[in-house]
Amino acid sequence: MKKYGIELAMACLLLLSFYILSREAAQTAGNMSRSESSQVILVDAGHGGADPGMIGVGGLEEKGINLEIALKLKKVLEEKGFAVLMTREKDQGLYDEDSRNQKAQDMQRRIALIRENSPVLCVSIHQNSYQDPAVYGPQVFYYEDSAQGKTLAELIQTELNTRLEVKRPRSPKGNKTYYLLKRSESVLNIVECGFLTNQEEAGLLQQEEYQQKIAQAVAEGICTYLREDTFK
Repeated sequence: MKKYGIELAMACLLLLSFYILSREAAQTAGNMSRSESSQVILVDAGHGGADPGMIGVGGLEEKGINLEIALKLKKVLEEKGFAVLMTREKDQGLYDEDSRNQKAQDMQRRIALIRENSPVLCVSIHQNSYQDPAVYGPQVFYYEDSAQGKTLAELIQTELNTRLEVKRPRSPKGNKTYYLLKRSESVLNIVECGFLTNQEEAGLLQQEEYQQKIAQAVAEGICTYLREDTFK
Protein backbone atom coordinates (compact mmCIF):
# COMPACT_ATOMS: atom_id res chain seq x y z
CA MET A 1 0.00 0.00 0.00
CA LYS A 2 2.88 2.30 0.94
CA LYS A 3 4.61 1.55 -2.39
CA TYR A 4 1.40 2.34 -4.28
CA GLY A 5 1.12 5.70 -2.49
CA ILE A 6 4.70 6.62 -3.40
CA GLU A 7 4.11 5.72 -7.05
CA LEU A 8 0.91 7.76 -7.09
CA ALA A 9 2.70 10.76 -5.60
CA MET A 10 5.49 10.49 -8.18
CA ALA A 11 2.93 10.28 -10.99
CA CYS A 12 1.24 13.43 -9.68
CA LEU A 13 4.59 15.23 -9.51
CA LEU A 14 5.35 14.23 -13.10
CA LEU A 15 1.98 15.50 -14.29
CA LEU A 16 2.50 18.77 -12.41
CA SER A 17 5.99 19.17 -13.91
CA PHE A 18 4.62 18.50 -17.40
CA TYR A 19 1.90 21.12 -16.87
CA ILE A 20 4.39 23.76 -15.69
CA LEU A 21 6.77 23.06 -18.58
CA SER A 22 3.88 23.21 -21.07
CA ARG A 23 2.81 26.62 -19.75
CA GLU A 24 6.37 27.93 -19.93
CA ALA A 25 6.71 26.65 -23.51
CA ALA A 26 3.46 28.33 -24.51
CA GLN A 27 4.57 31.60 -22.93
CA THR A 28 7.93 31.40 -24.71
CA ALA A 29 6.19 30.78 -28.04
CA GLY A 30 3.92 33.75 -27.43
CA ASN A 31 6.88 35.96 -26.61
CA MET A 32 8.66 34.83 -29.79
CA SER A 33 5.56 35.67 -31.82
CA ARG A 34 5.37 39.14 -30.27
CA SER A 35 9.10 39.62 -30.85
CA GLU A 36 8.75 38.74 -34.54
CA SER A 37 5.85 41.13 -35.01
CA SER A 38 7.86 43.94 -33.42
CA GLN A 39 10.72 43.63 -35.93
CA VAL A 40 11.36 46.78 -37.92
CA ILE A 41 9.67 47.32 -41.28
CA LEU A 42 11.14 50.16 -43.32
CA VAL A 43 8.70 52.27 -45.33
CA ASP A 44 10.30 54.51 -47.94
CA ALA A 45 8.36 57.42 -49.41
CA GLY A 46 10.12 57.91 -52.74
CA HIS A 47 11.61 61.25 -53.83
CA GLY A 48 10.98 64.45 -51.82
CA GLY A 49 12.38 67.95 -51.49
CA ALA A 50 13.90 69.21 -54.73
CA ASP A 51 13.10 65.88 -56.41
CA PRO A 52 9.39 65.79 -57.34
CA GLY A 53 9.56 62.35 -58.95
CA MET A 54 7.20 61.68 -61.85
CA ILE A 55 5.09 64.56 -63.15
CA GLY A 56 1.60 63.52 -64.16
CA VAL A 57 -1.53 65.09 -65.61
CA GLY A 58 -2.03 68.71 -64.63
CA GLY A 59 1.51 68.93 -63.23
CA LEU A 60 0.73 66.41 -60.47
CA GLU A 61 3.93 65.59 -58.55
CA GLU A 62 4.70 62.08 -57.39
CA LYS A 63 6.53 62.95 -54.17
CA GLY A 64 3.46 64.21 -52.31
CA ILE A 65 1.30 61.20 -53.12
CA ASN A 66 4.14 58.86 -52.16
CA LEU A 67 4.36 60.49 -48.74
CA GLU A 68 0.62 60.45 -48.10
CA ILE A 69 0.36 56.74 -48.89
CA ALA A 70 3.55 55.90 -46.96
CA LEU A 71 2.26 57.65 -43.82
CA LYS A 72 -1.03 55.78 -44.08
CA LEU A 73 0.89 52.52 -44.47
CA LYS A 74 2.95 53.35 -41.39
CA LYS A 75 -0.21 53.85 -39.34
CA VAL A 76 -1.80 50.59 -40.52
CA LEU A 77 1.35 48.59 -39.77
CA GLU A 78 1.72 50.14 -36.33
CA GLU A 79 -1.89 49.31 -35.54
CA LYS A 80 -1.01 45.70 -36.39
CA GLY A 81 1.85 45.79 -33.86
CA PHE A 82 4.85 46.37 -36.09
CA ALA A 83 7.68 48.83 -35.51
CA VAL A 84 8.00 51.11 -38.56
CA LEU A 85 10.98 53.16 -39.69
CA MET A 86 10.31 55.90 -42.25
CA THR A 87 12.94 57.30 -44.59
CA ARG A 88 11.07 60.61 -44.50
CA GLU A 89 7.90 61.97 -42.91
CA LYS A 90 7.74 65.35 -44.64
CA ASP A 91 8.58 66.95 -47.97
CA GLN A 92 12.33 66.64 -47.86
CA GLY A 93 15.10 64.69 -49.54
CA LEU A 94 17.84 62.75 -47.79
CA TYR A 95 20.63 64.99 -49.06
CA ASP A 96 22.67 68.01 -48.01
CA GLU A 97 21.62 71.24 -49.68
CA ASP A 98 25.20 71.89 -50.82
CA SER A 99 25.68 68.37 -52.21
CA ARG A 100 27.02 68.29 -55.78
CA ASN A 101 24.82 65.29 -56.56
CA GLN A 102 21.74 65.42 -54.38
CA LYS A 103 20.04 62.49 -56.11
CA ALA A 104 22.98 60.13 -55.60
CA GLN A 105 23.40 61.16 -51.97
CA ASP A 106 19.68 60.77 -51.35
CA MET A 107 19.66 57.19 -52.64
CA GLN A 108 22.85 56.30 -50.78
CA ARG A 109 21.35 57.51 -47.52
CA ARG A 110 18.18 55.46 -48.02
CA ILE A 111 20.36 52.38 -48.46
CA ALA A 112 22.42 53.39 -45.42
CA LEU A 113 19.24 53.48 -43.32
CA ILE A 114 18.46 49.93 -44.41
CA ARG A 115 21.98 48.74 -43.63
CA GLU A 116 22.09 50.42 -40.21
CA ASN A 117 18.66 49.23 -39.03
CA SER A 118 18.44 45.76 -40.63
CA PRO A 119 14.66 45.82 -41.19
CA VAL A 120 12.92 42.50 -41.77
CA LEU A 121 11.66 43.97 -45.06
CA CYS A 122 11.31 47.26 -46.91
CA VAL A 123 8.68 48.74 -49.18
CA SER A 124 9.37 51.81 -51.28
CA ILE A 125 6.24 53.72 -52.34
CA HIS A 126 6.24 55.25 -55.83
CA GLN A 127 3.94 56.30 -58.69
CA ASN A 128 4.35 55.34 -62.31
CA SER A 129 4.12 57.12 -65.67
CA TYR A 130 4.02 56.13 -69.33
CA GLN A 131 3.83 57.82 -72.72
CA ASP A 132 0.51 56.08 -73.41
CA PRO A 133 -2.08 57.73 -71.11
CA ALA A 134 -4.34 54.67 -71.38
CA VAL A 135 -1.92 52.54 -69.34
CA TYR A 136 -2.90 52.12 -65.67
CA GLY A 137 -2.70 49.82 -62.67
CA PRO A 138 -0.41 49.10 -59.70
CA GLN A 139 2.86 47.24 -60.30
CA VAL A 140 5.22 45.74 -57.72
CA PHE A 141 8.93 45.31 -58.47
CA TYR A 142 11.42 43.02 -56.72
CA TYR A 143 15.10 42.20 -57.16
CA GLU A 144 15.15 39.52 -59.82
CA ASP A 145 17.47 37.14 -57.94
CA SER A 146 15.60 37.37 -54.64
CA ALA A 147 13.14 34.51 -54.05
CA GLN A 148 11.93 36.22 -50.86
CA GLY A 149 11.49 39.52 -52.67
CA LYS A 150 9.46 37.76 -55.35
CA THR A 151 7.20 36.10 -52.79
CA LEU A 152 6.56 39.39 -51.01
CA ALA A 153 5.86 41.11 -54.34
CA GLU A 154 3.37 38.42 -55.38
CA LEU A 155 1.46 38.79 -52.11
CA ILE A 156 1.37 42.60 -52.27
CA GLN A 157 0.45 42.59 -55.97
CA THR A 158 -2.44 40.19 -55.36
CA GLU A 159 -3.80 42.38 -52.55
CA LEU A 160 -3.53 45.52 -54.69
CA ASN A 161 -5.25 43.88 -57.67
CA THR A 162 -8.05 42.62 -55.45
CA ARG A 163 -8.67 45.58 -53.15
CA LEU A 164 -8.39 48.17 -55.91
CA GLU A 165 -10.57 46.04 -58.21
CA VAL A 166 -8.09 46.37 -61.09
CA LYS A 167 -9.78 45.47 -64.38
CA ARG A 168 -6.54 44.37 -66.01
CA PRO A 169 -4.45 43.06 -63.11
CA ARG A 170 -0.69 43.08 -63.44
CA SER A 171 1.87 40.57 -62.20
CA PRO A 172 4.93 41.51 -60.10
CA LYS A 173 8.05 42.16 -62.12
CA GLY A 174 11.69 41.29 -61.45
CA ASN A 175 14.35 43.93 -61.99
CA LYS A 176 18.14 44.15 -61.66
CA THR A 177 18.74 47.80 -62.49
CA TYR A 178 16.85 49.87 -59.89
CA TYR A 179 19.33 51.21 -57.34
CA LEU A 180 17.30 50.35 -54.22
CA LEU A 181 16.67 46.80 -55.39
CA LYS A 182 20.34 46.24 -56.25
CA ARG A 183 21.79 47.74 -53.08
CA SER A 184 19.35 46.76 -50.35
CA GLU A 185 20.65 44.18 -47.87
CA SER A 186 17.07 43.47 -46.80
CA VAL A 187 14.13 42.13 -48.79
CA LEU A 188 12.76 45.14 -50.67
CA ASN A 189 9.82 45.80 -52.97
CA ILE A 190 9.14 48.92 -54.97
CA VAL A 191 5.39 49.49 -55.06
CA GLU A 192 4.28 51.60 -58.03
CA CYS A 193 0.75 52.40 -56.86
CA GLY A 194 -0.58 53.66 -60.18
CA PHE A 195 0.04 55.83 -63.25
CA LEU A 196 -0.01 59.60 -62.83
CA THR A 197 -0.24 59.86 -66.63
CA ASN A 198 -3.65 58.16 -66.65
CA GLN A 199 -6.37 60.76 -66.06
CA GLU A 200 -8.71 58.51 -64.09
CA GLU A 201 -6.05 56.84 -61.98
CA ALA A 202 -4.32 60.14 -61.22
CA GLY A 203 -7.62 61.38 -59.82
CA LEU A 204 -8.04 58.28 -57.68
CA LEU A 205 -4.50 58.47 -56.34
CA GLN A 206 -5.24 61.90 -54.88
CA GLN A 207 -8.24 60.61 -52.93
CA GLU A 208 -7.68 59.75 -49.29
CA GLU A 209 -10.02 56.75 -49.41
CA TYR A 210 -8.15 55.26 -52.37
CA GLN A 211 -4.80 55.92 -50.70
CA GLN A 212 -6.07 54.09 -47.63
CA LYS A 213 -7.05 51.09 -49.76
CA ILE A 214 -3.51 50.99 -51.15
CA ALA A 215 -2.03 51.17 -47.64
CA GLN A 216 -4.31 48.37 -46.43
CA ALA A 217 -3.42 46.20 -49.43
CA VAL A 218 0.33 46.62 -48.96
CA ALA A 219 0.04 46.00 -45.21
CA GLU A 220 -2.00 42.83 -45.73
CA GLY A 221 0.54 41.50 -48.21
CA ILE A 222 3.28 42.15 -45.67
CA CYS A 223 1.34 40.44 -42.88
CA THR A 224 0.73 37.35 -45.00
CA TYR A 225 4.41 37.21 -45.90
CA LEU A 226 5.48 37.40 -42.26
CA ARG A 227 2.85 34.94 -41.05
CA GLU A 228 4.13 32.38 -43.51
CA ASP A 229 7.67 32.84 -42.11
CA THR A 230 8.97 33.18 -45.65
CA PHE A 231 11.52 35.73 -44.48
CA LYS A 232 13.46 33.17 -42.42
